[in-house]
Amino acid sequence: MLFAGSDKDGVESGEITVAYRRWAEPRVVEGRIYRTNAGRIEIDSIRQVNPELIADGDPDVALADRQNAKDVRRRLRGDDTLPTFLIRFHLVEGADPREELAAQSSLSEAEVADLRERLDKFDELSHHGPWTVDTLRLIQTTPATRAGDLAASLGRQTAPFKLDVRKLKNLGLTYSLETGYRLSPRGAAYLDAVGN
Repeated sequence: MLFAGSDKDGVESGEITVAYRRWAEPRVVEGRIYRTNAGRIEIDSIRQVNPELIADGDPDVALADRQNAKDVRRRLRGDDTLPTFLIRFHLVEGADPREELAAQSSLSEAEVADLRERLDKFDELSHHGPWTVDTLRLIQTTPATRAGDLAASLGRQTAPFKLDVRKLKNLGLTYSLETGYRLSPRGAAYLDAVGN
């Protein structure tokens, strides 16, 4: 999830704990932690709502830092035929373990072996063949490139490609950018260690 303007500041300060979004389907899951441009948030709940039935006195309106129900509807983005979701969340304090992992610029032999084993497992379970090292190389040579363009260059669909890159990100090997990705120091160290 991305937050714009004063919403970003409100989420960062912990004052905003509700968001309204128009999505074809839910993009967050209750109980999960997500990294956003305003910090890490944990999803407390998500439910579909009818935007026309939002009332001015609804406490969620204030928690989203909206003036009234009309302001909520006015600020909704996207096709108005899409469902509207009410997302309640809270800011997660402390360092992101993935950030600390990704910042590693050197790896021990044991860490390299562990990563190789995990990536080999991803490759074995894949329906489209080995992909991990090729994807890391692609991100290394073409950072900040649209996910759709990266996927197309590998002959893949965008959505499953993005899911695969998220697996690499969870191992601290890549960073997500506003557009595309870049290799983390840990990812670069891994490719160096395996001779790429």
